Amino acid sequence: MIKAVIIDDEPKAIQSLTWELSGFSDEIEVIKTFTSPEEAIDYIDNNFLDCLFLDIQMPTMDGFQLLGKLTNKDFAVVITTAYNEFAIKALKNEAIDYLLKPIDSDDLEETIKKVKKYTSKLVNSNKIEEVLLNFNARFDQKRITINTDGKLIFLDAEEIEYVESDGNYSTIVMDNAQKIVITKKLKEVNDLLPENQFFRIHNSYVINLKKIKEFLKSEGYVVMASNFKIPVSRQRKSDFLEKL
Repeated sequence: MIKAVIIDDEPKAIQSLTWELSGFSDEIEVIKTFTSPEEAIDYIDNNFLDCLFLDIQMPTMDGFQLLGKLTNKDFAVVITTAYNEFAIKALKNEAIDYLLKPIDSDDLEETIKKVKKYTSKLVNSNKIEEVLLNFNARFDQKRITINTDGKLIFLDAEEIEYVESDGNYSTIVMDNAQKIVITKKLKEVNDLLPENQFFRIHNSYVINLKKIKEFLKSEGYVVMASNFKIPVSRQRKSDFLEKL
């Protein structure tokens, strides 16, 4: 059974789509509806769903902006709108389909077929991912696995110099100056790193202790192997000294 969420600022549009979907009740279930994009973001990031029916034109935040704010995107996205000029942008935002209002039942049936195909592929992908993660955890302790934006990134922890936070994103800086931007908060990345080698020295930084070149006590920052300077938080200074 496909679990779906509907977001639309017009209650009548939600009622209409919910009624249309009721004709496919043996295949899809509407588990939640929202007229507020902000409330929807919090729910989606903390709950499981297979499909999101998303209106584009909403007063406080448009549908594309909402997609950009989500940290959980492991579901099919179907754009619903009365304006066909959004079709190309919908595809660029990885929507699997595009429904014009008023929604035609035949079009909706084709959309549900696409959603079922998408979720089936996702289930198989998740099984492969689980095997890879388990293998990595058991047999390669030096390597970390990061799941982000539909792909797995395998990194050698020894080669990470530091990680910098940017809200819901983090930038992993390697010792060869390569920068990898991922859709994970710094805390999530920190939890994946070896505790004896990495330390969150500041709200915005996690560093590889082996890559520290200098610690300037009076000025309150460390100099990394690349000569990049990172401030030491006052609250974390004593814990940092213990680590050293």
